Amino acid sequence: MKVGIIGSRGIPNNYGGFEQFAEYLSLGLKKRGIEVWVYNSHNHPFKGNTWNNINIIHCFDPEDRIGTAGQFIYDLNCILDSRKRQFDCLLQLGYTSSSVWQWLLPKKPAIVTNMDGIEWKRSKYSPLVRKFLKYAERLAVNSSDVLVADSKAIADYLKSEYSQESVFIPYGAKVFDNPLIAGLKEFRVEAGKYFLLIARLQPDNHVEEIIKGVIGSGTSFPLLVVGNTGNKFGQYLVNKYKSAVIRFCGGIFNAGMLDNLRFFSALYFHGHSAGGTNPSLLEAMAASAQVCAHDNPFNQSVLGANAFYFKDEKDIAGLIGSGNYRSESRKFIENNLEIITKQYSWDQIIQAYYQLFLKTEK
Repeated sequence: MKVGIIGSRGIPNNYGGFEQFAEYLSLGLKKRGIEVWVYNSHNHPFKGNTWNNINIIHCFDPEDRIGTAGQFIYDLNCILDSRKRQFDCLLQLGYTSSSVWQWLLPKKPAIVTNMDGIEWKRSKYSPLVRKFLKYAERLAVNSSDVLVADSKAIADYLKSEYSQESVFIPYGAKVFDNPLIAGLKEFRVEAGKYFLLIARLQPDNHVEEIIKGVIGSGTSFPLLVVGNTGNKFGQYLVNKYKSAVIRFCGGIFNAGMLDNLRFFSALYFHGHSAGGTNPSLLEAMAASAQVCAHDNPFNQSVLGANAFYFKDEKDIAGLIGSGNYRSESRKFIENNLEIITKQYSWDQIIQAYYQLFLKTEK
């Protein structure tokens, strides 16, 4: 079987969740005898044609020159290339900038689309952009042979909004069991005496509310903010919040380093609000982090009662000020590790996709 993966910036991961997912999935499928081809942006730092026996296809991506519009051109180039590859299955990771080209998708392969989150509900977008995203969502639903929902909430939404069934396959995570206190030195923090936030710096990830809450609590513990500050909102945050307890660390893509920071943090903040099963949340759970998440159905469907929740900065300030997060730490962490092992192990996730691809082969 020959499977193509489009919709990410490429592997090995140098950007975010879909890239990490594409990396793990392609490696797992290869071990199961699948011939895997992953599309990479030509801007990706890895320039080889194979990576760990995974075939890499480099396509022109002008996003660095013209911004978001470049994503549409990149996806178009990937889709046009896929027409000559004779794939048995083509996995699309998301649809935002690809579904407008759905009429150009190759006819031979089964089109499997991971629907990601409910993009048109993201508050960072203007009303016009949100209208387009809803249109793109409908195109993706109508042009796919199989829809994959990475969250029960997404599956319910697809059923109620489009009367479409989907296959529930979440993201995966691997339990982190190799913490090294020495790894904290370069961040100038002590184990259990700092807070952590790892996210793309954009408004609907509630980054500013988390920062305000930490400052408002009066704590002396620093908040490490891990995420690229090069965008407009990131620069706004850096310029506005000069507090000694807020430390902007930039983007970090070393998985071991990130897991180490999660493991030793006093509290890990997860502000994502419009996605499905967010990879960074699973990774925090797998790294034994004590989680305080934004209060929404997506996060609740993963964490259940095993986390603290916040609606605004006052909730965060109150939680830190009370110190209650310390008393529940061990119970929540143990429960979350069990959830990762039983529901979100990478082996289970990869096997689910493998079985899906076998069923959908035309």
